[in-house]
Formats: sequence, structure tokens, C-alpha cells
Amino acid sequence: MKFLDAEPFRIKAVEPIKKSTRREREQWIKEADFNVFRLRADQVYIDMLTDSGTSAMSSTQWAGIMTGDESYAGSKSFFRLEKTIQELMGFPFIQPTHQGRAADFIMSQLYAKNGGYILGNMHFDSFKGHAEIAGSTPVDLIIEEGRTANSNPYPFKGNMDIEKLKNFIATHDTSEIPLIIITVTCNGNGGQPVSMENIRTVASIAKAHNIPLMIDAARFAENCYFIKQREPGYADKSIKEIVLEMFSYAEGCVMSSKKDGLVNIGGFICTRDESLFAQINQLAIINEGFVTYGGMSGRDLEALAIGLEEGVNEEYLAYRIAQVAYLGNELSKRGIPIIQPVGGHGVYVDAQKFYPHIPQSEFPGQALVVELFKTGGVRGVELGSCAFSKKDPKTGEIIFPELELVRLTVSRRVYTNRHMDVVVNSLADVYQRRNEMKGLRITYQGPIISLRHFTAKFEPIID
Repeated sequence: MKFLDAEPFRIKAVEPIKKSTRREREQWIKEADFNVFRLRADQVYIDMLTDSGTSAMSSTQWAGIMTGDESYAGSKSFFRLEKTIQELMGFPFIQPTHQGRAADFIMSQLYAKNGGYILGNMHFDSFKGHAEIAGSTPVDLIIEEGRTANSNPYPFKGNMDIEKLKNFIATHDTSEIPLIIITVTCNGNGGQPVSMENIRTVASIAKAHNIPLMIDAARFAENCYFIKQREPGYADKSIKEIVLEMFSYAEGCVMSSKKDGLVNIGGFICTRDESLFAQINQLAIINEGFVTYGGMSGRDLEALAIGLEEGVNEEYLAYRIAQVAYLGNELSKRGIPIIQPVGGHGVYVDAQKFYPHIPQSEFPGQALVVELFKTGGVRGVELGSCAFSKKDPKTGEIIFPELELVRLTVSRRVYTNRHMDVVVNSLADVYQRRNEMKGLRITYQGPIISLRHFTAKFEPIID
């Protein structure tokens, strides 16, 4: 569908945001130990930290908030959500959770608690942390085109490497591989989509070896839009048809509803296995609440059911993807190195090319995030040497990731392109001064290295 020039909605309510001075921002980031997670939201002008839980809800969703059923057990809002997911994704058994990480936790308890290897295209931090805590080793098998922050226009950089998958299975006992999980879109390398052909092939390999396949569905609608736009044979299919086919290849899914569900809270885990669902129910009761509310209020269940329908609307998706592409194109025009093609939920800046003189041991991505906030009040997030480093299990040495990125996520239905222009101008200003910048050293980190970026503390390297 051709993209319309205007947003496919009217704005009925606004949230005031305020500007600040550079001097104020320098003081705030110092008090936050140079970690933007520690900033207060009212200190941020344009917030691109995450697209999780930051969407603007529609008037229909707000109406649903007013009519949601708050019953502890058997809420009508639960049954509406259950029916929506069954019809949209095709899974018969649905367990709501208060957010995606709770669904990740349940999945880790089902599959990762006995150790072994969890195979994926590129695991994101939340499930990676759950898997490691449970005793498993997450293994990334992303294709080579998705491993580097180059400008290669390969359309599906989120694909899993089929040969590497086959080789890994061939060199390990299948009892050591309790799960394969595909993340759509692939968050860790730029919101890059996974092709239907790749999902289908991975599913056939998993089935042949009796290995369960799950889908991390946080941004499933954006992935399906890319399939429609880029993959032969799907141009004439509806988004709903593509969604249903994509999930047909998996035994279940987990979802943070705070992304493509267009809500501010919530998640769920789905399965086709009734006996497994009984275990899911028990874990939910212990950790989330009764099975028909799963830690969510009835009004939020209602808003999610509506949001899932709105999230697969093609006019909305065309606007959504085009706004992110606009940001990426404007940055590229100014010579700023980004992952291309631009992904679905944000633009990822290549911090290694931005600051080639700062080694990963001095956190160039984090240095860029800090300077962008100082310059324009824009809050992004580092996905590189702080977020995705790991320890060598034998030597204890830090192993840095191949990608050193800064993610600028675009909240759904929240900002206009004029906001995007502020981001572009701010980052262009930082880029002009890039040779003056120095790195950071870490002064505190939590005990789990894959989660340290949320609470880490830094200080500038002055000497």
C-alpha cells in the first residue's frame, strides 16, 4: 500500500515536554553516573531509550480501558484477548503476563532450567539473562550479513544462518538443545526482519530433530510488514494472512505486548501443547496471579485486545515504518553511519565507525549516548560493549560483541517528524565534534554481565 503523506490518526491529547539547557543536562547526566537509565523522564526532551510501553493508545483503546472487566477469575476482557490472539496467531492456549520478561521467565523455566544450549538468531538481553540464570547458554546464529554494521542492503538481516544451525545440531546431542527461538524483528542488530522462508526452514529443521521452536513476537507486525514489502510471493497477502502463516511454524510464542500490542503494560506466552500449558498455568499462578489475569488489570487486557488488532492495520504499519525510515535517511544524508536497511522500530548508529578512536574497552556506544543527551536532550541506548559483552567461562576475560551500536527507538504514534529533525540535528552536531570525544570507564556493574547496562555507573576518561 502506498504510504500516505499524513499520519493515519488525529491527535486528541498531548503531553507537554520541556526543553533544558546544556548546563542542566551536563549536571543531570553526571548525577546519573553517566547512565541514561538513571535519568528522570522529565529531564529528557525526546525519549528514544525504548519503544517498550511508550506507545500512544487510541481513543478506542481508552474506551476499552473504561469497559474492562476487573474480575479476578473469568474476566470477559481475558476471553476477548484470548479470542483475539487465537484468531490472529493461531495458538489455542494463551497465558497473559504482566510484561514480556515474565513470559521470558516462564519460558526459561520450561526449557532452560536443565542447562544446554538455547539457539537463536540473536537473543536479546531479557531472555538471555533468564536463560543464563536458569543454567543454559544462549547461542546466536545470525547470518553473516547481520553480524556487521555495514550498509549492505540485504533485506532480511535478522535471518538465522541455516548452515550454522545444522552444524551445531550435528555436533551436539539434541538433548543438549532444549529450545530454538527466533526473534522477530531481530532487535540486537537493528530491528532487522526475518524472512518467512527462513522461519519455515528453521521450523523444518527443528521438527526433524524434535526440538521445540518458539517465536519472540514483540515486533511481529513490523516483521510481517517487511515480509509483505520485501519477500517474493507476499505482496498480495494481507498482514493478517502473513501473521497467521508465520506463527503456524512455531509451537508457541512469547510477547512483550508493550511493543506491537500498542499498550503500556502486558505480555503473554502461547503454546499448542495442552500438557505444557498446564505447567505454564502453574508458573503464572505462582508468579503472576490467577490464569485469567496474569498480573494484568482487566482494563489492560481489554486495551491489549484492541491494540493487537490496530497493530496489524496496514495503513498504520506503513506510517510507522516510513517514519523510522525518514529518521534513518536524514541521518545518512549527513554521513552518520547507521545499519542499513533501516529496521522497524528504530535507527541503529554504528558507534565504532562514529568513534573509531575509542576502543570497545572504553565504551564508545555509551560515550555517544551521553554526548547526544548533553547536546539535544535526546535519550538513546547503548547496545554494545556494555550491554552485550560476556565473560569467557574459562579465563573470565571480557569478550566484546561484534556490533557496537546506539539504538534510537521511535515510540509508536507519539512523535512527529519535527521531533525526528531535532534528533537528526543533535546527532549531526555530535558527529561534527566526534574527534574531540573520549570514552568512559565503568565504576560499577551488577553481578549478571548481560544485564549490567541497566544499572551500571561510569565516569569519563580524562587523561
